[in-house]
Amino acid sequence: MAAYLPTLRQLQYLVALRDSGHFGRAAERCFVTQSTLSASLRELETLIGITLVERTSRVVRFTPAGIAVTDKARRVLREAEELVDLARAAGQPLTGDLRMGVIPTIAPFLLPSVLPRLRDRFPDLRLYLREETSQAACESLQRGQLDCVLLAMPFACGDVDSAPLFDDPLLVAFPPGGDDLPERVEPMDIAPGRLLLLEDGHCLKEHALAACNRPELRAGSLMLGTSLHTLVQMVDNGLGVTLVPQMAIEAGVLGSTAIRLRPLESEHAAREIALIWRRGSPRAEEFQLLAETLRPPNA
Repeated sequence: MAAYLPTLRQLQYLVALRDSGHFGRAAERCFVTQSTLSASLRELETLIGITLVERTSRVVRFTPAGIAVTDKARRVLREAEELVDLARAAGQPLTGDLRMGVIPTIAPFLLPSVLPRLRDRFPDLRLYLREETSQAACESLQRGQLDCVLLAMPFACGDVDSAPLFDDPLLVAFPPGGDDLPERVEPMDIAPGRLLLLEDGHCLKEHALAACNRPELRAGSLMLGTSLHTLVQMVDNGLGVTLVPQMAIEAGVLGSTAIRLRPLESEHAAREIALIWRRGSPRAEEFQLLAETLRPPNA
């Protein structure tokens, strides 16, 4: 074993610099002065005998070795955090800090009903919520910045475990007025160029395309929406049609619009809401307990 090893603090400084790309912002993130952070990283470079960061007046550039060391440092820090989590989980479950990601097509519609239940059942849990797109949330989970994520499946999120919560049907939203609509809509009834989707990174976009099962819609759709609320307003103004999750409808996303809804006749006309976490996490039993609380009472 080496006589001297990097400290966790040095590894935290290194990861913060890689994430921020700036010594000042990294120092702010770590609550130290810039000179302290810079000196600590120079000490780390001396300790391991290689240059990790090329310093210029304008740019912070990591060397190939620095990138590899930083990636390893992330894993070491994650393991250290999980060691603490393991000790905590051995005592009282769901106490202390928990960082949960939630995607924008779930957060405003589900959280108001489930957070009171969480507070009542786990009063010592300090829940930190972070709203991100599906892709960003998965990346944060794999980097160790999040402990778990409320996600709509299926969505490729790396090596994770999951606990299904409930199915959330997708309904077709049509503009007000116009021609009579059938009781149930076939995917072929949706005209190319009329389907409004969220931007890349939102899993609802992929779920909508999978539900329609028409490859040509991917090329012809109008991918303009930055949020589900934006899509709803576009449909209400006659700009196209979109697919809206049932949970959003029940939460009042349609507001005072005159949008018309119809079920979609498709094998994949629903998304599965699930809680996911990194495979092998020592808090897996806690996350299963959390999932039980997040499920609707009648699920």
